[in-house]
Amino acid sequence: MSSHPRRNRLRRGLLAAPHVMADPVRRFLSFDGRDGGRGVEIFGDLSHAERIAVPVPGAGIGVDRYWRLRNGVFALHSELGERSAIVAWLGYETPTTVNPTSATSGQADEAAPELRDLIGELIGLKPAVRTSLVCHSYGSVVRARAGHGLRVADIVLCGSPGTGYGSAADLHTPATVRADRGSDDWIADVPHMKLQLPFVEVGSATDPVSPESGAEIFAAGDGGHRDDYLKPGSSPLKNIARIVAGTAMSAEPSGERHA
Repeated sequence: MSSHPRRNRLRRGLLAAPHVMADPVRRFLSFDGRDGGRGVEIFGDLSHAERIAVPVPGAGIGVDRYWRLRNGVFALHSELGERSAIVAWLGYETPTTVNPTSATSGQADEAAPELRDLIGELIGLKPAVRTSLVCHSYGSVVRARAGHGLRVADIVLCGSPGTGYGSAADLHTPATVRADRGSDDWIADVPHMKLQLPFVEVGSATDPVSPESGAEIFAAGDGGHRDDYLKPGSSPLKNIARIVAGTAMSAEPSGERHA
């Protein structure tokens, strides 16, 4: 009996990824290839950076698909230019895109302490440097579960299903909370509700790009959900770079708030 071609490709990807990531020219703060994979990789000159972005990926990103996160990071770093650094954080086992776990806070609860510790270390190391969190999809739930008071300048929610809170103010953060969503992003069809079960929350509450959220909305163009927010040359990439650089007043605003 022949094995399934797609399954074989996935198996080869899982086996090859740790070897690719072990390339000595790459700079990892940490790496663990077990249970889907974890890794924290530095792009740019962290020691001399004047602004730092920390992308927090959403569902479907593991060691075998880390290249997707890395491609977006390269695009953002290119847009930001010199004096910037990006700390790509894959610090948890992400849920798959279509899976009941992606509608719960369970994996975000497990991931939150790791993200909180990383931000604390970065701020301790570079207290005067502007640091921003760029959270894609389920990554925004991880940020929310990391707790209040993370001392970052901006929290950017890209294609977010919601944070689990009723509004940006409920995050109790000194950061400016900003959100965007592409017009072709299927996440717009996810119901916005919240249900507290005995051991986990289901649903992500308020739509981040609704008026009720209180987040500052900026344009994301006509992109979709998966890789379009950090796509080279795209409207959301340019706006996210302006936010990270601290020049968000010149960012292209959204023409309308999404329903």
